[in-house]
Amino acid sequence: MTKLSVIVACYNMQEFLPDTLRALARNVGDDREFILVNDHSRDATGEMLDQAAARIPGVRVIHHETNRGISQVRNTGIDAARGRWLTFLDGDDWYAPGYLTQLLAAVESFDCDFVRTDHVQVTGTSRTLERAPAPRRNTLMDPRDGILPAQRKSMVDYPNVWSMVCRRNVFDDLGVRFVPNLRTCEDRVFTWQLHLRARSYVSTGLHGLFYRRGISTSLTQVGDERQLDFIPAHDLIMEEVLAHPEADRFLPKIVRTYCAMIAFHIGKADRHQSDVARRLRQMSTEALHRMPQELLDRTINEMGPERGRVLRRLLGRTTTRKVTAA
Repeated sequence: MTKLSVIVACYNMQEFLPDTLRALARNVGDDREFILVNDHSRDATGEMLDQAAARIPGVRVIHHETNRGISQVRNTGIDAARGRWLTFLDGDDWYAPGYLTQLLAAVESFDCDFVRTDHVQVTGTSRTLERAPAPRRNTLMDPRDGILPAQRKSMVDYPNVWSMVCRRNVFDDLGVRFVPNLRTCEDRVFTWQLHLRARSYVSTGLHGLFYRRGISTSLTQVGDERQLDFIPAHDLIMEEVLAHPEADRFLPKIVRTYCAMIAFHIGKADRHQSDVARRLRQMSTEALHRMPQELLDRTINEMGPERGRVLRRLLGRTTTRKVTAA
């Protein structure tokens, strides 16, 4: 029986794939499979994946005939997976030897919908341990409690899909999927879906997952229109929160998160193409006007002078509006 499916997203990864494939070979087991999805790469990625399928047990390769984006790559993997548990990996990241055996042992000891792990961030030769900001470790928790607090970093601010392992029912019964038209921020929508819809989760401290940061091919490094997808992504989160029975509980968090993302992107608008920067300001202003206005005013007041100035400028204000206490 296949216990674990590892879905690996690959697009133009020939430079980094040797590390990733070597890591998969060191994590082979009869109870796991590796689904490598090639998103119509233009380099040697496809050939390297086919060669890996011939020599690494448990590898299956799926080739997209057109480039469909990271969201659809992962959805393709979800649909093809046969495992009881599903996890994700990007084609430039890797596992320590034996990591998946430890991961399976951890997830099978908990009766929950998904498990979050720590990871090691790799920047050049530097290694930094990044811990999931969970309030407790190795104990069953309500995923909705992981959304809060609004004013501090919480589990929805740790939206790394490769640092989570999901039970199959999350996809089959709860309808969690990656939004196909999102080219960036798809992981944030996915993470909020999990924490709003699932019944239980656990955070555990495993340190064998290595995330390569700051490479030029990463979508976080581009300055074109794909960066604007954070706006429709957060609109989708807002819609789901508003439809939730506990909407009032979670609205302060999503409004604050959305505002922080707007301020962040506006702060680096000069790195974008000029037409993208103009659209960014227009779309950000429209997004702010769509938010619950009294809650927005309160949030801006709480976010500090620098981000407050950015947000008020987008709204055409020069001073802070007084709001009543919540």
